[in-house]
Amino acid sequence: MSKVEEKLAELGLTLPPVAAPVAAYVPAVRSGEFVFTSGQLPMVGGKLLNTGKVGAEITPEEAKELAQICALNGLAAVKSVIGDLDLVEQVVKVVGFVASAPDFTGQPGVINGASELLGKVLGEAGVHARSAVGVTVLPLDAPVEVELQVRVRAGA
Repeated sequence: MSKVEEKLAELGLTLPPVAAPVAAYVPAVRSGEFVFTSGQLPMVGGKLLNTGKVGAEITPEEAKELAQICALNGLAAVKSVIGDLDLVEQVVKVVGFVASAPDFTGQPGVINGASELLGKVLGEAGVHARSAVGVTVLPLDAPVEVELQVRVRAGA
């Protein structure tokens, strides 16, 4: 087990299997020393955990937990390409999308679920640039979607 996965276990979390794509794409692609994930939904066991708009059917607290699941799915996608999460040198950027009720403006707090998880699991390597974007609707009516861009050890 990698050090990253040991840290997840200390937090009571496990790396899930890679979420199956819901359309014509792959979960992650490596280009040189970078890995780019596709947008990750809060899927567990092949099922979307919740649907709806944050600030309406979904509370910000629930959405923050869903963003954490998206980040876990993103780490699984990264691992599927590089084989060992200990090869991650830096999470470069996180982009989070929040399906928002018209008056909801707390997108940064929701995406903190992903950012905080990455920091806890990867330490300094988990510190990243980020965008948190409110949108009208996401695929499958998901409340949150997160994508990761990571740099891996050169030559790995």
